[in-house]
Amino acid sequence: MTTRVAAIDCGTNSLRLLVADVDTGTGALVDLHRQMEIVRLGEGVDRTGRLSDEALARTFAVCDRYAETLRDLGAEHVRFVATSASRDAENRADFVSGVLARIGVEPEVVSGDEEARLSFTGATRGLTGAEPPYLVIDIGGGSTEFVLGTTEPVAARSVDVGCVRLTERHFRSDPPSRDQIDALVADADAAISRAAEVVPLADARTLVGLAGSVTTLTAVALGQTEYDASEIHGARLSATTVAEWSDRLLAMTHDERSRFSVIHPGRVDVLNAGVLVLRRILAATGLPEVLVSEHDILDGIAFSIAER
Repeated sequence: MTTRVAAIDCGTNSLRLLVADVDTGTGALVDLHRQMEIVRLGEGVDRTGRLSDEALARTFAVCDRYAETLRDLGAEHVRFVATSASRDAENRADFVSGVLARIGVEPEVVSGDEEARLSFTGATRGLTGAEPPYLVIDIGGGSTEFVLGTTEPVAARSVDVGCVRLTERHFRSDPPSRDQIDALVADADAAISRAAEVVPLADARTLVGLAGSVTTLTAVALGQTEYDASEIHGARLSATTVAEWSDRLLAMTHDERSRFSVIHPGRVDVLNAGVLVLRRILAATGLPEVLVSEHDILDGIAFSIAER
């Protein structure tokens, strides 16, 4: 028996939808529809503590389109999960009521630990060819989740360093200056150290990287001219490759980065910060590479619906 579920993940930068059929007996997931839109919900939240009217308008416009998709595909159960930006915003009630009016379900503003658990489940269920324990890192727009485990998470920590937050906090010029880069790195390193107080990074045997900064970097490093998720999923990027591409991208202007057709226009300005976070995590763990996954919190949300 299958049930049709819809998972929605609203982060600081993107709003994503997965509609899938889940076999309630085996737990197998069959994708029907995946979609991602850049809404930049968390624009300015690090500075103001509020979701702006413009960011809410962009987000609600996409919610209207997603609601049509849910009706067209006949989703039986919907779970809408909201993460870093909406956790931080003092006016998140406006966001919650707006989503409820459009999607018909109340968004769950989950904790960083719950976000980490969902990401781990989505990334590792069905993972083959990798040695556990896994350290799953989900580099989002406002936060980064660190989750260690084998079949289940054993330790998790969410820290407030994401590609949007760090870009707004540190990068004032294009390309950024050496001082700006150093300040961002120091911020990232401090956050990684806070994560390591809870998550024993040295225990990991495989680093699994999730989310747009990681997958976009992979598409660039693979030389893709058109984004191919099937080639990206399961790819391995060495620490050396990450460092080399980080240096190259940091030296480029916004216009030069935008010439890579696989970099979404909504990521051009924030990609460097996300790649730097990945680079510093690799340095902190001493692991030689990152295993890239296209399966992430969206899949974890879908599995959680089936389990309910």
